[in-house]
Amino acid sequence: MKTGENGPHMVDISPKAVIQREAVATGKIRVKSETADLIKQGKVEKGDPMTTAKISGILAAKNTSNIIPLCHPISITSIDVEVDVSVNEVSVRATVKAIAKTGVEMEALTAVAASLLTVWDMVKQYEKDANGQYPTTAIENIHVLRKIKKGLEPHEQDSG
Repeated sequence: MKTGENGPHMVDISPKAVIQREAVATGKIRVKSETADLIKQGKVEKGDPMTTAKISGILAAKNTSNIIPLCHPISITSIDVEVDVSVNEVSVRATVKAIAKTGVEMEALTAVAASLLTVWDMVKQYEKDANGQYPTTAIENIHVLRKIKKGLEPHEQDSG
């Protein structure tokens, strides 16, 4: 494709039906076991990474169309962000729902990515080595677990 010919543009979703949409995405950040212990014990200097990551994920999902240039703005009906800490990782799972003409996969992925970046920001001081590098810290495996589309019953559709 030549530059300028069918260049970046929003896809026209005008003809698509408004239906219930849901997407679930997940990902994780690998951290030192000592860092995971600090999170579990509530001893991270910046505050609670789990709660802050949830809030960050919700805000990110709501603002996806402002972050990803060609995403459609979607009126989201529900966002749930779950954060869990294990021995050497923090995992995030985001579920996003909407009644819309297009899917919410990007919103779920954006929620997961922002949540994991927030965890990194909050624990980075514990993750650095003697040279100020992050040899073990890594955000990994961000992906969509599933997406669901359901048609609305006629009495559920907005008549105006």
